[in-house]
Amino acid sequence: MTQTNVAQAVLQGQASRLEPVVVILTSASLQTQGMAMVLSRAMQEQGGQLTILLCDAAGDLAIESYQSPAALAPKGMKPEGLLQQIIDAGAQVSVCALYLPNSAYQEQDLRKGVCVAQPAEMAHMLRCQNSRVISF
Repeated sequence: MTQTNVAQAVLQGQASRLEPVVVILTSASLQTQGMAMVLSRAMQEQGGQLTILLCDAAGDLAIESYQSPAALAPKGMKPEGLLQQIIDAGAQVSVCALYLPNSAYQEQDLRKGVCVAQPAEMAHMLRCQNSRVISF
C-alpha cells in the first residue's frame, strides 16, 4: 500500500467516525447566538460533522449583509463571523424553509455556503439514531 493510499484510508476511517451533530438556532439573543456559534465551532473542531439550522430571528445570521448590533466580550467576536468560520471549515448550514418566505430576504441574499433547508432531509437528520440534536 502506498503512502497516499494509507493516508486516504486513515481519512476515510476518520470520516466514518465523525459524529453527526445538528444544531438548531432560533434565538434572537445576541449572547445565545454567540454561545451557540462558539460551542458549534468547538464541536466541529473536536470532530463533529456539523449541520446548523437557522430559524426565526436567528435566520438573520445567514444573510450576507447582516451585522450584529454589538461584538461579544471577551474576544470581540460577532455570531455571524463565527458562523462564517464554521461554514469555511465545512459545516452544512441552512435557513429553515419558512424563513425566506416570511422575511424581506430572498435566496440570493444568503451568505455563500448557506442554503434553504429541505424539510424531508432535515427530518431524516433529526431522526438518525446516531445524531446529536442541540437547540438554542
